[in-house]
Amino acid sequence: MFESTMAKSRLKTLSELRRVKVDSQTLMVYRCGKWVKLSGTELLPGDVVSIGRSTGLDGEDKSVPADMLILAGSVIVNEAILTGESTPQWKVSVIGRGADEKLSARRDKAHVLFGGTKILQHTPDKTFHLKAPDGGCVAVVLRTGFETSQGKLMRTILFSTERVTANSWESGLFILFLVVFALIAAGYVLKKGLEDPTRSRYKLLLSCSLIITSVIPPELPMELSIAVNTSLIALARRGIYCTEPFRIPFAGKGGFMNGLVQYKLRLVPKFRVDVDICCFDKTGTLTSDDMEFSGVGGLTDSEDLETEMSKVPDRTLEILASCHALVFVDNKLVGDPLEKAALKGIEWTYKSDEKAMPKKGGANSVQIVQRHHFASYLKRMAVVVRVQEQFFAFVKGAPETIQERLVDVPSWYVNTYKKHTRQGSRVLALAYKSLPEMTVSEARSLDRETVESDLTFAGFAVFNCPIRADSASVLSELRGSSHDLVMITGDQALTACHVARQVNIISKPALILGRAKGNEGYEWVSPDETYTTSYRENEVEALSEAHDLCIGGDCMEMLQQTSSALKVIPYVKVFARVAPEQKELIITTFKSVGRVTLMCGDGTNDVGALKQAHVGVALLNAIPPTTNQKSASQASSKSETEKAAKSKKLKSTSGNGENPSKSRAVSKLESTSNQAANRHLTAAEMQRQKLKKLMDELNEDGDGRSAPVVKLGDASMASPFTAKHASVAPTTDIIRQGRSTLVTTLQMFKILGLNCLATAYVLSVMYLDGVKLGDVQATISGVFTAAFFLFISHASPLPTLSAERPHPNIFCSYVSSLSLVNLPFTFSS
Repeated sequence: MFESTMAKSRLKTLSELRRVKVDSQTLMVYRCGKWVKLSGTELLPGDVVSIGRSTGLDGEDKSVPADMLILAGSVIVNEAILTGESTPQWKVSVIGRGADEKLSARRDKAHVLFGGTKILQHTPDKTFHLKAPDGGCVAVVLRTGFETSQGKLMRTILFSTERVTANSWESGLFILFLVVFALIAAGYVLKKGLEDPTRSRYKLLLSCSLIITSVIPPELPMELSIAVNTSLIALARRGIYCTEPFRIPFAGKGGFMNGLVQYKLRLVPKFRVDVDICCFDKTGTLTSDDMEFSGVGGLTDSEDLETEMSKVPDRTLEILASCHALVFVDNKLVGDPLEKAALKGIEWTYKSDEKAMPKKGGANSVQIVQRHHFASYLKRMAVVVRVQEQFFAFVKGAPETIQERLVDVPSWYVNTYKKHTRQGSRVLALAYKSLPEMTVSEARSLDRETVESDLTFAGFAVFNCPIRADSASVLSELRGSSHDLVMITGDQALTACHVARQVNIISKPALILGRAKGNEGYEWVSPDETYTTSYRENEVEALSEAHDLCIGGDCMEMLQQTSSALKVIPYVKVFARVAPEQKELIITTFKSVGRVTLMCGDGTNDVGALKQAHVGVALLNAIPPTTNQKSASQASSKSETEKAAKSKKLKSTSGNGENPSKSRAVSKLESTSNQAANRHLTAAEMQRQKLKKLMDELNEDGDGRSAPVVKLGDASMASPFTAKHASVAPTTDIIRQGRSTLVTTLQMFKILGLNCLATAYVLSVMYLDGVKLGDVQATISGVFTAAFFLFISHASPLPTLSAERPHPNIFCSYVSSLSLVNLPFTFSS
């Protein structure tokens, strides 16, 4: 039975692998100074190819055959098969980058087409010196086969089931303990047997080998896998998919004291502490993606927002209408929800020809000439536009970033944006500058630094980002279950502190680390700037006892330069204005001081942090139907299909001139004949049909015990866990299943241990006394042991998380003492 289950699992894996193979498409490849046609499977790293949207005979878009760097043109691509996100991504040429800039595989993903993704729209660059004969975009191949991002994800999915187990190193110690006990029992039998000259030496050696082999449980790996597989199936039913099942026990383990307390006391933990700290992204994770445009501020020295768009300067409206990365795909506007909210709030429209114009009034239309897309490490984006016959550079970004690039900073600049960020709003600074007369080609060739310098301030765009309904309750439950909570976000520090207080991440007075006045060192400042204290790295621990600390991305750079990261980061509750690389640094720092982390993000800018965390959870904004809903919908669709078939049948019969009574007679005759045919089936044929139906169900739904095969699109290359929920609730589901897996595993170890020790006792001491188990006794023992495993493996977790965590190790005082107490009762029975 076990072998047949494994064979079925391998067949499902192979069928899934064949489904995602590289499409057999023909590409134009530039080799030996000329364009030639080659199959996508024959590409090599370094090939220059022409890539664009192509469809097969069935009308489906063909996927990109390899990872490629775009040299000329722009592409709109759907990366749902890799990241699970349905929002199309805009990929642009790398030509606009400076010649001295080094490309980063993580930072410059906006220039890379990943294998397996599907191109929805492409725009070739007609000015590029190398012309593609088929009108595609020019790109160079970076990686092929299993070295691509799709290939790496497939390897993770396909071979993850080989590591479906728990407590691997403790399993080895457990087996070693049983082997030692077995050797002692076998040595005892050998010693006593050699003292009796009448005993057969052959039977004596056979008895000793039987003791050693029977004590080591052969079903141990399979029983441990059942515990993890049960959790995998339960998570999959809740829309949570796992590509690395061995991480599930990480989510449930816990030590006897809080991880931060251990770090403060500088203790080397005797028992490993797991998932004692949960880190969350803010935008799109704790808060909703549905942005609400509140208005424009900073136009005057008044701190109030201007909500009447007719009173806002035309230049400010033009920036909001054109400085974005929105794009039309199949006549539908897609892109960042914040940018769509701004366009809706100012009542402008955006056309497919990259032209923005107002819905009302006689304002001028804005034609976008060149885009410099948003970069997380720059914290800004820019566009070159043409209004009538004049060119402008429009820029938007973080207020502190734009402030450094303004020619004249208004006196109310800082106070205005800080007021709105203290209220939890998201604030973007808007700026522009006029460009001299030039041609369109010259405007497109302007480098980014020229476009984004010497700017004029045009106001602040203020957005309200509502918190998800269940974020506060879920984080409150995590906090009550002995988990530390941390926020890691790219938003402004004041906004982050306001949201963190609302979702129960911080409860004490907050302090934000920033530059002191006059740029002389750093200091801690309260959000309302009524309390300040100087920064000293040796006082951070004491300061964290009375305050919740917050630091920004610029302070992270200072901590790295002064080698103070290990002394400060473990005590910080809120990290603001951090780049994706800094998010990864935060997680690695927590790991280096003994903290084991759970990171929850939306899978875009959080990829590095999600990968580094012990338990990374990528949230996708798609809520799957529950099991009951799915079965109900299937049943309703089936009934509707049957009704339609019956009505069609009646129409066809009535259309042939037959009356309804005759058609009813025909249908009755057919049903009678079908029943008769079923009665004439032999018992063997009916049994064969039942078996075929059962095998089809098994192939469709799995056997309920083996690990489910995660499909591309359900999994994400961003993290081991992918949850199709617009909520942080999957974090508690994963932790609950982790704790259930851990408790189940410990119970299995205790049952196996006691059973094996009892078996060794029966085969050694009792064997020498001439006592052996009868067939009935051995059968009853086996049935009860199998029943114990069956019942325990189907245990479900508690609905709420407890503050007391389960014991994380097999070899701890609690488990050992309990096993020793149970051992005499086991022997006596």
